[in-house]
Amino acid sequence: MRSSLREASPRRFLMCPPAHFKVTYSINPWMDPAKPVDLPLAMTQWEDLRDRYTALGHTVELLRPRPGLPDMVFAANGATVIDGRVLGARFAFPEREPEAAVHLEWFRAAGFTEIHEPVHINEGEGDFAVTSSYVLAGRGFRSSPLSHDEAQEFFGRPVIGLDLVDPRYYHLDTALSVLDDTADEIMYYPGAFSPGSRAVLARLFPDALIAGEAAASALGLNAVSDGRHVLLPQAAVGLFEPLRDRGYEPIGMDLGELLKGGGSVKCCTQELRE
Repeated sequence: MRSSLREASPRRFLMCPPAHFKVTYSINPWMDPAKPVDLPLAMTQWEDLRDRYTALGHTVELLRPRPGLPDMVFAANGATVIDGRVLGARFAFPEREPEAAVHLEWFRAAGFTEIHEPVHINEGEGDFAVTSSYVLAGRGFRSSPLSHDEAQEFFGRPVIGLDLVDPRYYHLDTALSVLDDTADEIMYYPGAFSPGSRAVLARLFPDALIAGEAAASALGLNAVSDGRHVLLPQAAVGLFEPLRDRGYEPIGMDLGELLKGGGSVKCCTQELRE
């Protein structure tokens, strides 16, 4: 029996237009410099996502794109914000490292005062996912395991380390999504994780929605939920009915051009949790 629809809660997001987006290097398996990017189409797709957020009652703040930083559109990677406290990013690859300072500059200008510049490599919400009880933290391809202790000390929340083993799912937000951050409800793809991490997830989240390989390979877990609406790649068709059965309202988005950079809905969206 299908559950009744859940309640949405208003969110505040930080996004960056893909004004300079292109794929000229490869730092994940999705990126192929030989495949050209249609920049006007990428901008239209990004604008559709931004406009959908505002239509749902959410607030979208904008980060100004900078020439020479084509991946800035993936704003989720620039920081993690919990309770108004900002843990900055330290990128694994030199191509993206300058983005970290741009994000911190924005937070300072926006009036955030509790800001920590990290010592260890972490790629923001790419590898940190926030539930009511935990901060789930990916490792294996980008973020350092040492960043988990750093995050726990700064946020004062238990951090659960999870090992990613499939290079297609190089960030946690490509393999796991928080559906309800007030009830510890998530969805994830087991094949992206080590056996021990799968066991941890099964123990902590026994009622999680389990995604199949087809949905995961469409980056269907790279999703954003406000507690009711779940915005996810439209190609992840296998997740739509399971989400509806749990009382969520899935909204398919076409971000096919941005997928050429290895990101989709969540990668474009940093949540400002205040």
